[in-house]
Amino acid sequence: MLEGNRVSRISVRGFAVASATAVTTVGAVVGVASGSEQASAQPVEAANATTVLADIPAGQEVQQASLTQQVQAQSDAADATARKAVEEAARKQAAKDAAAKKKAAEDAAAKLKADRAAAAKLAASRSAARTSLVQQSSYTVAQIQAMAQSIIGDSTQYQCFSNIVSHESGWDYRAVNAGSGAYGLVQALPGSKMASAGADWQTNPGTQIKWGLSYMDSRYNSPCGAWSFWQANSWY
Repeated sequence: MLEGNRVSRISVRGFAVASATAVTTVGAVVGVASGSEQASAQPVEAANATTVLADIPAGQEVQQASLTQQVQAQSDAADATARKAVEEAARKQAAKDAAAKKKAAEDAAAKLKADRAAAAKLAASRSAARTSLVQQSSYTVAQIQAMAQSIIGDSTQYQCFSNIVSHESGWDYRAVNAGSGAYGLVQALPGSKMASAGADWQTNPGTQIKWGLSYMDSRYNSPCGAWSFWQANSWY
């Protein structure tokens, strides 16, 4: 080879690197002389045949390795950021779900408490009404209506009950239907049915009211249900 155009040889095992300046193959080296071209075939040592590469600029390999590390570091950072975002979203959703469940449980507990309080109030009202139903020799319409209001409790249901009683007996607890034999405020047929509410069913309007309310609740779900049926059929 010519002095001044020496090509550095770098042994590469397992892979080949392309060079932009010179390529040396096994068995031949091409040299370029200053000012003229001269080709010569030089013997190549057979014992240790290697691929000869051009000089790689100083620092290029280090730079490439550094770029690879930077890309990997950026990729790792992006992955970590994505994982953190997913974890944070999951945490927020879990907290939101827990808050919703807690509120639903609190609302249900509050409703149950209110329902129990209303039921207890109604039961107490009816209990007080039952204990106050002292037998008298006679009752005025106002007294009978006050009994009904006390026993029924709910003003809307009382009004429906009152509408039926007004049409059936005019609030006369001794009223008797001459044709059918129906008896009392709610015109039970036969009147003896009211004995299930008390033995004094013939003379005690309170007993008649209790029986009438039970009948309307069991057959029509409420006095207002009975009143709706009465309006459509003129009986219940």
